[in-house]
Amino acid sequence: MVQATETVSENAQIAKAYKDLLRISYQKLTAADKKMIRLALDTAVDAHKDQRRKSGEPYILHPIAVAKIVADDIGLGAPSIAAALLHDVVEDTKYTIDDIESMHGTQIAKIVDGLTKISNLKKDKNVSFQAENFRKMLLTLNDDARVIIIKIADRLHNMQTMDAMPRYKQIKIASETLYIYAPLAHRVGMYNIKTELEDLGLKYTEQEVYRDIQKKVQENLESQQGFIDGFVKLTKKYLRREGLSCKIEGRPKSIYSTRKKMVSKKLDFDQIFDRFAIRVIYKADPQEEKFLAWKIYSIITDHFQPNPLRLRDWISAPKSTGYEALHVTVMGPEGRWVEVQIRSERMHEIAEKGYAAHFKYKHGKQDERGLEVWLNRLREVLEQPNSDAVDFVKDFRLNLYASEIFVFTPEGDLKSLPQGATPVDFAFHIHTEIGMHTRGAKINGKIVPLSYRLKSGDQVEIITSDKAFPNPSWLDYVITSRARSRIRSFLKEDKKQIAEEGKEILRRKLKQLKISFNSKTVEKLLDFFKLKTSLDLYYRVGIGTIDNAKLKKFSSDQNNRFLNLFKRKTQKSTSSSFVDEDKITNKFDQLVFGKNEEQLEYQLSPCCNPIAGDDVFGFVTVSDGVKVHKNECPNALTLRSNYAYRIVNAKWIDSSQDEFSVKLQLTGLDDLGLVNKVTQVISNTNNVNISRMSFDSNDGTFEGHVLLKVKNSALLKKMIKQLQNINGVHKVVRE
Repeated sequence: MVQATETVSENAQIAKAYKDLLRISYQKLTAADKKMIRLALDTAVDAHKDQRRKSGEPYILHPIAVAKIVADDIGLGAPSIAAALLHDVVEDTKYTIDDIESMHGTQIAKIVDGLTKISNLKKDKNVSFQAENFRKMLLTLNDDARVIIIKIADRLHNMQTMDAMPRYKQIKIASETLYIYAPLAHRVGMYNIKTELEDLGLKYTEQEVYRDIQKKVQENLESQQGFIDGFVKLTKKYLRREGLSCKIEGRPKSIYSTRKKMVSKKLDFDQIFDRFAIRVIYKADPQEEKFLAWKIYSIITDHFQPNPLRLRDWISAPKSTGYEALHVTVMGPEGRWVEVQIRSERMHEIAEKGYAAHFKYKHGKQDERGLEVWLNRLREVLEQPNSDAVDFVKDFRLNLYASEIFVFTPEGDLKSLPQGATPVDFAFHIHTEIGMHTRGAKINGKIVPLSYRLKSGDQVEIITSDKAFPNPSWLDYVITSRARSRIRSFLKEDKKQIAEEGKEILRRKLKQLKISFNSKTVEKLLDFFKLKTSLDLYYRVGIGTIDNAKLKKFSSDQNNRFLNLFKRKTQKSTSSSFVDEDKITNKFDQLVFGKNEEQLEYQLSPCCNPIAGDDVFGFVTVSDGVKVHKNECPNALTLRSNYAYRIVNAKWIDSSQDEFSVKLQLTGLDDLGLVNKVTQVISNTNNVNISRMSFDSNDGTFEGHVLLKVKNSALLKKMIKQLQNINGVHKVVRE
């Protein structure tokens, strides 16, 4: 009898949840829409009938709650609501994708399939696997962006109902949320959901901090609300006087953003004065939106003193999320700064709903703007083959939260880029081919280094050359995912080409040493030079790192092979060395420190035991010199917080990839076009770059000084020989 009563009660609960879903739907539902959603609900109820959540409630309440978020908070249509109801069906029950397709159609099945693929990837614990999971999740954008949107809604409801979970799971899920899901929600324009995800993430990762700020917010709520009400009343009065009727509301700053500001600015809670913002929301036809926004701005600043440094015009140049508004900070009553956000109803809806509202207001064949541009750029990055998952997620995440700058092309077109972007980022943003052949850049008519950080308002002109190609140093300063993925892809192919040339060089040199070129010999060479693949070997021969002298040393070593035979056989795999020829590995064998990548004496710290290839930093101790720690070392936070001045940047490098500075002095007879000939010889030598060059002429003679970046002495000798063959060059010496 008790069980029957519970069943009736739960059925009533499910029925009420379903009615709420239909009632709150953001888009007006047709009879066909309601039928589609009802069918999805019936399938989900049947599939989950024997399942319960950790809290003990019927599992079906979870997909209904996710569907409510999709319908109300985001505003997607009936297919998305139906897919949200079905999002766990294939993963957790007997139903298959084929079943879903036959019952609900191809469109819904495709979304559910994308959601199922993501969920099935969660079991991996390794960091690189987790990164791969995120990457695969983002790949679903190629098929249907709604998959991501529903996944964010799913994550939000999971975060809202985590109290029944064990503490370690709460921390894991909350950390994951703060790492990728909240930034992703921000990037697709879902501000409200992003804010709630951040607050919930902080609630479970730093419980004491969250509770402390929450308590202080509550204590200040009454006085704060009084100030907001007073400011709103005054503003309404001034706007009505000018015949404008606007909705005005106050919004407190989220707990997470308050915490973030306290940490970044090193402030106490009481020292943060802008703990809220005022929104002025007005009704306007599309053609009048901009005019009315500036009219409201003018009225407000007539009565309240504005801070000229805090004006943000995102109406003339919307954010890449699609966000549009006019922000101004004014001095309100009691001498307190107040941020006023001026938005039309359309702008407000896009700010609140994000993706769905953006497309609701898109009519006809309009130019791509904001979110669409970003989604298309993202798709291009995602389509890059063989990109490393960890690198991808790091790069992607950096671009999710990055502040924006606005720069101009030479023709005057406005382009949006993340803060910190360089001319190379700009070049790849314009077109891949321009990025690939970037030789230099002019900012506001003046030539600047390619590492120059662009500023809002800069006019950027890219200088290209068919002979210019990306080099590894670009990766040290580019920040956009698009640029980094393209550069990495090119460098990988370039290495393969050099390796092909190196293979032929090796074949010839071994023939001269009377050594047969076969898989057995290659295996011995790999063992001798401590390399992983045959392609590593060929590449190093191609760039000259492995030269004649080293090969002769190998040949001599082979004369004593009987002494080392047993050792090699026990240590070396019997598999062919030609396996994995498509992959060049990094042989991290050298630590360098600081911006200039100097080699210093150091010790590896025993507290975290870093090994070659780990992300590390150096710490200057009082008595033991430089100690090297992993970035995730348990002591890292303490050292960075308390002794920042003793931290030195450090990284592992492949010594074969390292570049060395070399100064050359050239003397001889002055000749027309001589400088051009010298430049051509250097430019045509692979893996040699000019850092600085100067020539002085005096009564028919010349003296030149060239600073180069070169990988090894073999390349340098080869180039010096070519320079000496130039007509007019008498002597080339290394300074």
